[in-house]
Amino acid sequence: MEFNFNQTGMQQRPVFLSFTGVITRIEMTVSRGRYDGCSQMVTVENESGNTVNFLMNANTFVVDYVTVYESLPVTVFYNGNAAVPLIYPPQYTAAVIAAQTEGQMVYVGYFNNILMSSDQGLKLNLAPSTVVVTQNNQTFQGSPAGHTLVVLYSQTTRSIPPQTTPDKIIVLCGE
Repeated sequence: MEFNFNQTGMQQRPVFLSFTGVITRIEMTVSRGRYDGCSQMVTVENESGNTVNFLMNANTFVVDYVTVYESLPVTVFYNGNAAVPLIYPPQYTAAVIAAQTEGQMVYVGYFNNILMSSDQGLKLNLAPSTVVVTQNNQTFQGSPAGHTLVVLYSQTTRSIPPQTTPDKIIVLCGE
């Protein structure tokens, strides 16, 4: 486990887990007794028939700003360290939603100073062609190392850990 040391003490870094499937339902959620229009419950079902509900709110980053809709194939990333209610189907708060795109893979996680993911699952090799932006699609100034990243890539090496030269990196500055 990796920890982040800040002014308030030690804080565990999020470990992002994912669930891939098709959106089967989107519902408005109730906040303080009324629909606020800012949050939605997105139900995703995978090929095995497993269903998970994801709360999509103002903090959820949607890759490429795609408008989600029923029948859209997606991968939803969520904080695996966050507390969740013991209900069925499971319910998580979505951190990142990525529409499935042919030939594109998505990885979400914290990358250290040598651009190795905290779970040792992916190593990044930046190229001049790699686009590095912030969540609001502005050019990121500096190194993406030491941040939580959304990495879009098309292929990896067969090494351990797999390595890739990403097409695009989105820096989640608040994570």
